[in-house]
Amino acid sequence: MSTFKRPLLASATAITMAVLMTACGSKANDSGTSASASCVDTSGDTVKVGAINSLSGATAINETVIRDAITLAVEQINTDGGVLGKQLQLIAEDGASEPTVFAEKAEKLIGSDCVAAVFGGYTSASRKAMLPVFEDNNALLYYGQQYEGLESSSNIFYTGATTNQQIVPALDYLKEQGVKSLYLVGSDYVFPQTANRIVKEYAEANGIEIKGEDYTPLGSTDFSTIVNKIRTADADAVFNVVVGDSLVAFFREFANVGLTSADMPVISMCVGEEEVRSIGAQNLEGHLASWNYYQTIESPENSNFVSEFKSRFGDTRVTSDPMESAYTGVYLWKAMVEKAGSFDVGAVQDAADGVTFDAPEGTVTIDGDNHHITKTARIGEIRGDGLIYTVWESDGAIEPDPYLESYDWASGLSGN
Repeated sequence: MSTFKRPLLASATAITMAVLMTACGSKANDSGTSASASCVDTSGDTVKVGAINSLSGATAINETVIRDAITLAVEQINTDGGVLGKQLQLIAEDGASEPTVFAEKAEKLIGSDCVAAVFGGYTSASRKAMLPVFEDNNALLYYGQQYEGLESSSNIFYTGATTNQQIVPALDYLKEQGVKSLYLVGSDYVFPQTANRIVKEYAEANGIEIKGEDYTPLGSTDFSTIVNKIRTADADAVFNVVVGDSLVAFFREFANVGLTSADMPVISMCVGEEEVRSIGAQNLEGHLASWNYYQTIESPENSNFVSEFKSRFGDTRVTSDPMESAYTGVYLWKAMVEKAGSFDVGAVQDAADGVTFDAPEGTVTIDGDNHHITKTARIGEIRGDGLIYTVWESDGAIEPDPYLESYDWASGLSGN
C-alpha cells in the first residue's frame, strides 16, 4: 500500500473545528484492523459508485454542474463496456452545502449502499468532515476540487489542484506582472483562510505588501463595506477566494463602485466558466482566474469532452475546471481498478502510482506517495463572450507538492 511522507495534519479536534468554520460474488478485503469490513459486492453484473455534491444551499451554484460531469463520465464508461466488464450504478446524494451532511451521506454510501468509491466534496470543510468517515471505513474518496494543500490521506485521491499547482503559480504570475501589493478577500472557512496564510508567507518573502484581508460568511450577499475598503486600499490587485453564490454579489458591488480590471485586477481561485455565467461577463471582463483547465483549451481530448457534455446537457452549457477534475477522477479510478484487476481498496491503492489519463486538461499522472496528480497551471483572462482564455501556462505538468516542501518561504506552514 502507498506510504505517505507525513501524517494527516488534522486531528479529530481540528476536523471538528474545520467543520465549525464553514459553512464518494466478492467483497473487498478490510485493509486495516480499525476499519469496518467492506460490503462492496462485485458478484453481479454491476458495481455501485457514489457521488456527493451540493444540489441545494450556498454552493449548489458550483456543485450541481460537477454532478453532471460525474454523471457523464459514468455514462461514457458504461457505454464503453464498464469497469472490469461490470456496469457502474451511480448512487447520488445531496451534500446540501453542509459539511455534516456530507459526512452523513458518506456513511450512507459506504455502509448502506456499499459503493466501491465516492466522487465528490467541494469545500475543504466538506472534505475534512468526510475524511475520518473514509479512513475509519477504509473506503475511497475522489476529491476533484482545488484546495489549500497541507494534507494527504491514503483514502483520498485529490484530482483538483494543490497549492503549488494553482495558488503559487498565480502569485508568480502577478509578481512577473509587476504587482507590488495585494488585497486578500475570501469566504470564511478553511480553504480561503489557509490559502491566504500561504499568500502572506509568499508575499513576505517576495516583497509584496498586503493592503488588507477580509472574510465573509458563505452565502453572504453584502459586500459594500469590504469593496469600499478594497477601493480605498489602492492595492495593485485583489487575490480572491470568495466561493459560491457570494461571488455574484462581490463582483457586482465591485463594478458598482466603479472598479475595473484596468484599475485593480482581481485574480480568482474559484471563478470558472459556470460562475461567469451567474456573475455576468460584463462584471468580469479583463479579470483573471487561476486554474488548470478552461473550456477554450485546444486539444482533441477537450474538444471531445466539451462536445459530449453539450450533447448530453445542452448546447448552451459550459465546462469548467471543477467539472473537468471530477470527470477526470472517475476515469482515474477506472484506470486504477483495471491496473489492479480488482475493486479492492488495498489493491487499488497499491496500483495508483504512475497511473495516467489523457484528460481534457492534458495528461495527468497519479503520485502514489501523496495521492495527488500532476497538473498544468494556467492563468486565464475572462472575456466578454463569457469564456476564459489562457494568457500564461506552466512549462508542462507540475508535480504535486501539497506540503510546499520545495519552497523555503513555506517552511513554517506545514507544521501548523
